[in-house]
Amino acid sequence: MDTVNYGLIGCGMMGREHIQNINLLPQGRVSVVYDPVRELAESAATLAQDAHVAESMDALLAYDKLDAVVIVSPNYLHVAQLQDIVAKRPLPILCEKPLFTQAGDQAVLDELFDGYPHPVWVAMEYRYMPPVAALIAQAEQSTGGIKMLTIREHRFPFLPKVGDWNRFNAKTGGTLVEKCCHFFDLMRLVLQDEPVHIMASAGQSLNHIDERYDGQVPDIWDNGYVIVDFAKGARAMLELCMFAEGSKYQEEISAVGPKGKIEALVPGPGRFWPKLLGDPPVPQMIISPRAPKGPYVSEIPVDPTLLAAGDHNGSTFYQHQRFNAVVRGEGTVEVTLADGAKAVAMGLAAQESARTGQAVTL
Repeated sequence: MDTVNYGLIGCGMMGREHIQNINLLPQGRVSVVYDPVRELAESAATLAQDAHVAESMDALLAYDKLDAVVIVSPNYLHVAQLQDIVAKRPLPILCEKPLFTQAGDQAVLDELFDGYPHPVWVAMEYRYMPPVAALIAQAEQSTGGIKMLTIREHRFPFLPKVGDWNRFNAKTGGTLVEKCCHFFDLMRLVLQDEPVHIMASAGQSLNHIDERYDGQVPDIWDNGYVIVDFAKGARAMLELCMFAEGSKYQEEISAVGPKGKIEALVPGPGRFWPKLLGDPPVPQMIISPRAPKGPYVSEIPVDPTLLAAGDHNGSTFYQHQRFNAVVRGEGTVEVTLADGAKAVAMGLAAQESARTGQAVTL
């Protein structure tokens, strides 16, 4: 296969980021798009260099030039859309996170994809941010075996979405699923281990409290702490604050072990950086050995073309580069259905722990 023809389901902000990054692939193009909001679909089709606009999801799946499907729809629609693809036109799939939003969905998807003949990739693009990828590659050597892993995200509030679906737990799975499944995926990947206990404290302190949608008050949380015990003895912590957009770095990840500490510092989207402050910060990796004491600071710049193609520090491109290769028969899926399901399970457990005040055993 010389060129992978993609069908895109969902043409909002993240859908446009997927298009911009697929446009950069020498062996990929978005051939057909679908969104129930016609204006979004038409704008996305133009961005994709004159893709066909499908009138429905069925029409997208029936389109002749279609080799793979990318799902970028609201969270609560993923399971039904995956079922449609499997039933009507089985193809390689890249599905945005979270894979599902309710605990019962996992068994549904396990059965649905049992024996599925095509690759399915869950979009956990934070793995592919260059500073995060560098930390992952060097963490074991720098720490001598990670005992503590901390992920801090201090960022802007949830952005407006079509239909305001991201203001409500029922449609998102809750903040610790919607936003934080990325970080639970990173914990498992960095530690190469599985969680056994989760404790969380989280809530809605500032954001969206004064908003109303058809008389309903948003219940999406905007801050929290999550502590995770892993089977081999390591501990991990997530600190989330979604009213901290004044921060220099959006994500700060540190791993510590008997030999030392390694950190990755990742700025937020460049379009949100105040122009009066000059150029946005450059990502950094810091290695701090215990003896002799460091630290050693390295800048890890990201290709400006990739920065311009989205808000995720170049990671969406690297994810698509790998998925494209898999569809063409090169390489293997790196973020599996099992990875996506386990990240959601951790998020659901964290939501439950924060809601009840009790630790959850996995």
